[in-house]
Amino acid sequence: MNPEELMRSRYEAFVKEDWNYLAKTSIHQTVEDLSHPTSIEWLKLDVIDVIEDSVEFKAYYRENGKINVLHEKSKFVKIDNIWKYLDGELFNTKIERNESCPCGSGKKFKKCCG
Repeated sequence: MNPEELMRSRYEAFVKEDWNYLAKTSIHQTVEDLSHPTSIEWLKLDVIDVIEDSVEFKAYYRENGKINVLHEKSKFVKIDNIWKYLDGELFNTKIERNESCPCGSGKKFKKCCG
């Protein structure tokens, strides 16, 4: 598994709230850190860039009826030939009005959930 595949599998684990997998594939995160009641509905994942041991992505989600985006550049390290999540740099990004709506309607964000 390479960093991009690991990042995608971790996104799926967030969707399924698989806190054990997320802790197992991380250097610093524990099940206790991760597991908490959530009202987040994950909608879409876009990989922006992959450079060696880092993956930049945008993960779109709905919380309390509002659609938001998590924009992060994740850093991974290889330990005993296994990639693990180290940490991430968060970006202050918002969904642009003329982007396709992450809900999947095919409409522009401003005409749909914006």
